[in-house]
Amino acid sequence: MSAEISVDVAVEGPDWPEGSEELAVRAAQAAYRDQADPKAPTPIGVAILLSDDATVQAMNKEFRAQDKPTNVLSFPNDDSPLPGEVAHLGDMALALETLQREARSQEKNVNDHLTHLVVHAMLHLMGMDHEADHEAEVMEACEIAILKTHFGIENPYREETA
Repeated sequence: MSAEISVDVAVEGPDWPEGSEELAVRAAQAAYRDQADPKAPTPIGVAILLSDDATVQAMNKEFRAQDKPTNVLSFPNDDSPLPGEVAHLGDMALALETLQREARSQEKNVNDHLTHLVVHAMLHLMGMDHEADHEAEVMEACEIAILKTHFGIENPYREETA
């Protein structure tokens, strides 16, 4: 049986491209199913906020003491569910303007970058991190594999050659 995950997406603001919500759901589901612990409670839920720089900047300031926008924030949930409840893995928030700016500067497709950021945040919610070099190598390898296998997206970390 594959891991069950319920993904709730809230879209804040009219500028998110059509299809962003569905793409975020697919990316979250792919990352979870690819990396889920077979012993994890099922079903699992996650919430995604597709928002703007101002909202994500306020969240970044409040929760990380960094007064600037960022592409994605993830908030793991450590609470145990009550019997019969869906286990809530956590929340993530994405900032449209930062995502678009990064995609342009890195010459990436906006949808591919959105997919990558959701996969990245899901891995954070599942306990991965990239603070130490060895952690970053493991996390990046997982992201690369998920993006290639499930979406046909090439390595987002590859360095472009001139």
